Amino acid sequence: MNIVKKLCPQERYNIKCPYLREPDRIVVHNTANDAPAANEINYMINRPEEVSFHFAADDTEVVQGLPLERNAWASGDGLGAGNLRGIHVEICYSKSGGERFQRAEENAARLLAELLKERGWGLDRVTKHQDYDGKYCPHRTLDLGWERFLKMVKKYLEQEDNVDYNTFKRYMDRYNRELAAAQVSGWAGESWGWAKENGLLDGSAPKAPLTREQAAAVLSRVLKDGAGT
Repeated sequence: MNIVKKLCPQERYNIKCPYLREPDRIVVHNTANDAPAANEINYMINRPEEVSFHFAADDTEVVQGLPLERNAWASGDGLGAGNLRGIHVEICYSKSGGERFQRAEENAARLLAELLKERGWGLDRVTKHQDYDGKYCPHRTLDLGWERFLKMVKKYLEQEDNVDYNTFKRYMDRYNRELAAAQVSGWAGESWGWAKENGLLDGSAPKAPLTREQAAAVLSRVLKDGAGT
């Protein structure tokens, strides 16, 4: 699906998304408002408070406001799993409900299915705001039935992907860009620094795959040049 990106400026990361992380779940919200996705994202970015989320889905589009490798302040659990490890999705038009909200839910379900497929996750990774701080959110989705919403996501998750080469390449290019932009994990920082300092690796794209030719070059530097000895 087409996702419009209106990403938070980096100078506001300290307020909106200060932590690099690896997400391991999706958290669903309702906006409790009747504004379109673009407005919700703009308002979120410009608010002075530590309130933030990654996506807003309305009846016509999905808009992304934060990079997925950074946290969001959305589930009310401080430095807990919701805020620090969740991909947060707001569903628009939940205040009044009706057809616009139904279409927004469908678009959110498509988005969730795409996120799950991209990461090889199952429906067990889909959670709700209520799971973290007890707030009755996503309120209208809960009123209509949480299991009903999960069935919507499952429907799109199980659909066969008929992706042509250009679409597949676009997905792969996007995936590779995300990998190239990701930072080294804390547990690997010391080893990564050593490998860079000793010329085994150039220090870029720590989470990108290593090709066979790159592996051969690293082995050659270790065995022939005695890097790090």
